[in-house]
Amino acid sequence: MVSLWYPATHTSHYPAARLPVSRQVLPGGVTLPTTAGHTGAPVDRKAGKLPVLLYSPGLHGNRGQSTALVQDLASRGYLVVTIDHTHDSADVLFPDGRHEVNTMPPGSKSSRTIAIRAADTHFVIDQLAALAQGHNPDVEHKPLPHGLSKAVNTHRIGMFGASLGGGSVAAAMHADSRIDAGVNLDGQLFGSSVDKPLDRPFMLFSSEHHNRDTDRSWARFWKNLHGERLDLKLRGSGHNSFVDNQVYFRQAPGAFGLTPPQLEQILGPIDPDRSIEVQRTYVAAFFDNHLRHRKSHLLDGPSRHYPEVAFVR
Repeated sequence: MVSLWYPATHTSHYPAARLPVSRQVLPGGVTLPTTAGHTGAPVDRKAGKLPVLLYSPGLHGNRGQSTALVQDLASRGYLVVTIDHTHDSADVLFPDGRHEVNTMPPGSKSSRTIAIRAADTHFVIDQLAALAQGHNPDVEHKPLPHGLSKAVNTHRIGMFGASLGGGSVAAAMHADSRIDAGVNLDGQLFGSSVDKPLDRPFMLFSSEHHNRDTDRSWARFWKNLHGERLDLKLRGSGHNSFVDNQVYFRQAPGAFGLTPPQLEQILGPIDPDRSIEVQRTYVAAFFDNHLRHRKSHLLDGPSRHYPEVAFVR
């Protein structure tokens, strides 16, 4: 399953988009945000051709776990395609009512999981290419939003992901040369992609205590990056600061079985709103640079406007 986020128009005539959340989020347990999306709304033609950004979630995560970042990127003129990796994701609900849950056996090799995710991504790009050629890849052949096929720009594709989704980006780029640039949000790398040369732009964006000294996969991967490369650290953040959990967990930690020390460990002290703002700004700047050739000096070095971001040399 995938969701497509894009700049839309006449949205008041279309229903608000459902936010895919895990079964772990109990009804009434937390206040879920209202998304800016509207299902089926026509593409805003003024946005022109939309570069594609693919999103892969964390292990057992779902395609809605970084909606705060995803919908912001869409508002900036990208077609953002969020991917559920069926039987890896905790739960995937299909339009026909079929409900698939995680079936990965205990101890499954992450390298195998990443290879499957790379294959999923390759398939999604193929379907987007078909869409750009005027075909309808919807499995039920339902009508697509007006203007969508003409808006897809498969000649400019980026990919990003959080946790294992971030670790999946490199494998997907090695498997499919159509992906022009990648961003890994705090994800450990697995499999052969760690030691393969990659000549396309790549950005690592880590939490406070995750770096090339503490993660050998990052150190090895960094040496094999031969295109433009960046290694950023978000000060005061934890691993879950790179997904929407940073908002949910702080509302009701007890509902998720989290003690205050555990909450501090996985989120750090950074304010969630500020964390989201920083990630939106830097991820957009990176993709704007490499997919739209809009150079931003923000990526040249530390900024007094964003003291939370450290450039790791």
